[in-house]
Amino acid sequence: MGYANRIVSTQGKQPLLSFGVISDVQYADIPDGRSFLGVPRYYRHSLLVLQRAVHKWNEQKMKFVINFGDIIDGFCPKDQSLSAITRVIDEFNVFNGPVYHMIGNHCLYNLPREKLLQVLNIPSIDGLAYYDFSPIPEYRFVVLDGYDISAIGWQKDHKKTLKALNFLRERNPNSDKNSPNGLVGLERRFLMFNGAVGKEQIEWLDNVLQEATNSNQKVVVCCHLPLDPGASSKEALLWNYDEVMDVIHRYNCVKVCLAGHDHKGGHSVDSHGVHHRVLEAALECPVGTDAFGWVNLFDDRLLLSGTERMESQEMVFSC
Repeated sequence: MGYANRIVSTQGKQPLLSFGVISDVQYADIPDGRSFLGVPRYYRHSLLVLQRAVHKWNEQKMKFVINFGDIIDGFCPKDQSLSAITRVIDEFNVFNGPVYHMIGNHCLYNLPREKLLQVLNIPSIDGLAYYDFSPIPEYRFVVLDGYDISAIGWQKDHKKTLKALNFLRERNPNSDKNSPNGLVGLERRFLMFNGAVGKEQIEWLDNVLQEATNSNQKVVVCCHLPLDPGASSKEALLWNYDEVMDVIHRYNCVKVCLAGHDHKGGHSVDSHGVHHRVLEAALECPVGTDAFGWVNLFDDRLLLSGTERMESQEMVFSC
């Protein structure tokens, strides 16, 4: 397996921290298929992509791994959901270090939120899946729960489900709330397979970024759903990405926002100099190809080294 897309180093400097990344494995023990847009999907092969990723991360001695959500696919037979997710988790557990997970929409199609938090070992209060961690003094990672307000995952009569359904009814006139037909521009994000960050989480994020600023830490924000239209298709954005970015832009500590969900990947730099990188999906790798990477973090930049179908990229931070 070749790794020709890898960037090896930057000016001979040693990174402060190195970690592995992968997104949208969407494993299912079913024949290959296609997305609603006709893009080929390789449901069984994605597990092999993960296996090769874990082998490489161990070989490269990564400190930890971040999985950007959608660990199994929505087409997975529901009587196999738990066994399928367990099989994927078993592969992640071969990694010699901690693995940090986040919830994606396909996860929620298969298992209720409460069960997902347990099997993914996500720290939680009141069923929410946002948290932060600081592996070294210079950096803090913030993991957002993009399905805090969502029409999937919570019980049907839960206040967050009802709030999400009302939100969609006001903004998407289609009977199929996963259809963007007739929606224009950024309105096309108002789809049921997306979600929003709630008020309490917004306040928590503000507090975490204030703490990071006080501690002179740089911050990497992680979310399954992209946070910038320049890096993603409009149909994949967090419903209230603008509210989240308003908080992020109050501070100078956030240097990079990483995401999944929009399988083709993408990159942008927003008006405040924050990099946004959407990771290419492991699910859409034809047999014998890979989409995963490893990140070297320096004081002034992030260096993503990707395999064949994940583009390598150097992201230099603004001052």
